[in-house]
Amino acid sequence: MTVRETYMTSSSLTPREIVSELDKYIIGQEGAKRAVAIALRNRWRRQKVSEELREEIAPKNIIMIGPTGVGKTEIARRLAKLDNSPFLKVEASKFTEVGYVGRDVESMVRDLMELAVNMVKSEEREHVKIKAMEIAEEKMLDILLPRRPSKIALGERDEGADHPEDGVFPAQDVTREKMRRFLRDGKLDDRIVEIEVTDSKGGPMIEILSASGAEDMGVNIKEIFGNLFPKKKKTRNVKVPEALNLLAEEESQKLIDMENVTRTALERVEQSGIIFLDEIDKIVGSESTHGPDVSREGVQRDLLPIVEGSTVNTKYGMIKTDHVLFIAAGAFSNSRPSDLIPELQGRFPIRVELDPLGKEEFIRILTEPHNALVRQYKEMLATEGVEITYEDEAVAEIAEVAAIVNDRTENIGARRLYTVMETLFDEISFDAPDMVEKKVTISAEYVREKLQEIVEDEDLSRYIL
Repeated sequence: MTVRETYMTSSSLTPREIVSELDKYIIGQEGAKRAVAIALRNRWRRQKVSEELREEIAPKNIIMIGPTGVGKTEIARRLAKLDNSPFLKVEASKFTEVGYVGRDVESMVRDLMELAVNMVKSEEREHVKIKAMEIAEEKMLDILLPRRPSKIALGERDEGADHPEDGVFPAQDVTREKMRRFLRDGKLDDRIVEIEVTDSKGGPMIEILSASGAEDMGVNIKEIFGNLFPKKKKTRNVKVPEALNLLAEEESQKLIDMENVTRTALERVEQSGIIFLDEIDKIVGSESTHGPDVSREGVQRDLLPIVEGSTVNTKYGMIKTDHVLFIAAGAFSNSRPSDLIPELQGRFPIRVELDPLGKEEFIRILTEPHNALVRQYKEMLATEGVEITYEDEAVAEIAEVAAIVNDRTENIGARRLYTVMETLFDEISFDAPDMVEKKVTISAEYVREKLQEIVEDEDLSRYIL
């Protein structure tokens, strides 16, 4: 399967199918789901047009507008997983920090490339896993049962051998195969062996400060001078299973073609990379021309060429950002998307507003998604032998508490459910290993008993929830 086929297979989902997949993890927000589904499908469509026109079609970047905790980040993250795309989340506000240098915005592209390389390397490691394990097994057998020196190698002829041309002893072959069966059956797992592995920390490091940002310039001298610095080896005494894993890992590194990995990762970043710019509203300044507002507009102007499409230098080569999909998000409680500089506005043609969440949405979030919170706590405590059962009224009560606390204090959306559930299960989580009665029913009464004091005391809820 080619590089393009690898990441275009999942992209061939129709917009309706993409929304259906997102529905498994995200409740509501149909407008945002439709927008990202169309953006993802457009990538597939772009690959189908003529090559001449393909380069002219720019991605339709998206701005998501909505308060915290309504699913903006989750939509982008799930979209990237669905498409097997390199995905990077970056806080736009970090570029306004003290010591900010304009070119640092390019670091997001370098970080995305690093993620893509690791992603492709992981995939390649899976492809060579069986071959690497076979080689590791042979090496382990050589350690457990060293081969006897060949008589031919010693200048003598073994007249009695069945294979005098290679000096192999049939008895030794039988013993080796017997040892192989023991190894595969786990009968040698408790044996400690001495193996020699490459020291991954070997090689001196230098740091070079440059205008393109220090975070990309940590360079291993071995990479520059090739084999001038030989790889260091170290001896380890470990049990057989761990030794097998170490040997297999070392062999997989040798089997992976890093040039191909880099080439694949670079193409994947350019064609299907997604950068999620969170807190985009934090770099929108007022009309004043002093203080941090100047820096904020400066960040926008430095982001502009990256979003428009430019070439960024990385240690893996030059990367074009022309077809990277940018999804920006912000609450815009004190500003509007129209407060962004006009050039940047034009690069985010699609704007979707996400709905705030209330009690009904919280009930659905607690129960419907594949990773529903009530299921998470049930499965985690089952590892301690504790069986958790929820009553319907209890789930409604949890949602009610979360909605009330959001109204009274800072509205953090669905994230409030995490704090409420953690407080609710605090006692059970602590006592689980020592509990005699392993069956626990979470009722509405139990929820009120555990959370009533916090709900009634507004000051307390500010600190605890």
